[in-house]
Amino acid sequence: MKKILKPLISGIVIGALSLTINIDKNVLANDIANTCKYDSASKVNPDYSTMNCLLTETALRYNVPPEIVKAIAEGESGNWRHFDMNGKAIVTADNGIGIMQITNQAGYNQDRLKSDIVYNIRAGVETLDDMFKRKDLPSINGGERDILEHWYFAIMAYNGTKPVNSPFVQATGERNANAYQEKILRIIERLELIDLTELPFTREHFQYDSNSRENIKFSAMNYDFDLPLTKSKYFFKTNQKVSATTNVTVRTRPTTDSPSMGTLRTGEIVTITGPFEYEAVSTKKNHFVWYPVKRNDGTEGYVASSYLNYSASTPTTPVGSIDVSKFADYKADQYWAEDFQWAVNKGLISGYPNVYNPATKKYENLLKPNTNLTENQMLSVLFRYFKSDELASTKPSSSWSADVNYQLASKYALPTLGGISTSKQVYAVKDITRGNFARILASMHYGKTVSQKEAIQFLRDFDLTTTKTDAEFKPNDSLTRAHAVAFFHRYEQIFYK
Repeated sequence: MKKILKPLISGIVIGALSLTINIDKNVLANDIANTCKYDSASKVNPDYSTMNCLLTETALRYNVPPEIVKAIAEGESGNWRHFDMNGKAIVTADNGIGIMQITNQAGYNQDRLKSDIVYNIRAGVETLDDMFKRKDLPSINGGERDILEHWYFAIMAYNGTKPVNSPFVQATGERNANAYQEKILRIIERLELIDLTELPFTREHFQYDSNSRENIKFSAMNYDFDLPLTKSKYFFKTNQKVSATTNVTVRTRPTTDSPSMGTLRTGEIVTITGPFEYEAVSTKKNHFVWYPVKRNDGTEGYVASSYLNYSASTPTTPVGSIDVSKFADYKADQYWAEDFQWAVNKGLISGYPNVYNPATKKYENLLKPNTNLTENQMLSVLFRYFKSDELASTKPSSSWSADVNYQLASKYALPTLGGISTSKQVYAVKDITRGNFARILASMHYGKTVSQKEAIQFLRDFDLTTTKTDAEFKPNDSLTRAHAVAFFHRYEQIFYK
């Protein structure tokens, strides 16, 4: 079943993600039902694939991450069920109605909440959307709508900001695994197969009387977490480069019941070739969807959305026509000759104009391939490659020359030795080792911090290094300019060609 979005909604912006609904909601409901090939007049629960479609399409129309909507439907209804065996809507003891367990929501037709699944889902998604817009709930970072963890308090409010949903048990200070939002996030992890980041709240920020039904009082209204958070997997675009989060099988059809076409290795980059599709076997209950992808060798198939991640972007600097052979220390027979030609023209690294060359005792233009890079210099090359636009647009917060590099290093959770604090600034100007460089490059690639051993194995798995052992890699040696351009050029050739 193809995902087909019709241009019925104005004002949707993915990223900053604002939303204005300017359409007749009945038209919207009919469009969703038609897209999912569902008869709204029926009094039976649709098959799992169709229910996945109804939940997903409604979420997307309201700019809510489908992962969250489907997890709430799972948590509320138990098994994506709306009708009982007699064709009547399931109503719980507290008067929660149907799949989204809508309770005491003014403005909704109670009979229709019972008889119409699409209407019930819409009511649930609108309620969740309203919770996200509330100003009396804490916000997280910039509040981007496509970041799953940013919906923490909206999910809580969907069930109620009561003491039972505090992230902490007041009496013990322990994390409250039974809080509604914690349960919903665990459903996402279990059924969408996505690892989420546990947000490091503090106990003091949630004040309540455990013997009262009064709402929680929030001591902090904004949290700024410098952590790698999780973007929804439903906004990949055709022709977008994505990477595999783990070793995962490529299938001939959008179902695990189809034959294998090989295995993507962790970190392997593939190209999205079309919109996602729903599970081909209607009786299989999957929360995730399937994307058609193309590998670098031309192989095409389907991969579950859970195992794809947003790949680090390639540089936008156009390739120029600088002839590096004009530099006095250029040597065409060296392993780095072609790498420097590529890197200089990409704007990743530059030569040194009119400097003293001890070999010739003249002032000349030099590449200095054997000069060691400091950690700060290496970060400049890294961000010119992966995040050139962000590097250019980020404003320094101090007069320190390395400020922007370390702002970005902190944002992307890179395992640097240097940092913004005065005590760490000294490490920014020290030579970076090959081992530390490997960690930073691999961490940038995977979107999470990895160990040195894992990083060197990453280089080896993808032929970014020809060394066979960690000792042969020489992780404690300093990284030279030639080493750096060679690694980045190989990365480009392997992942983007």
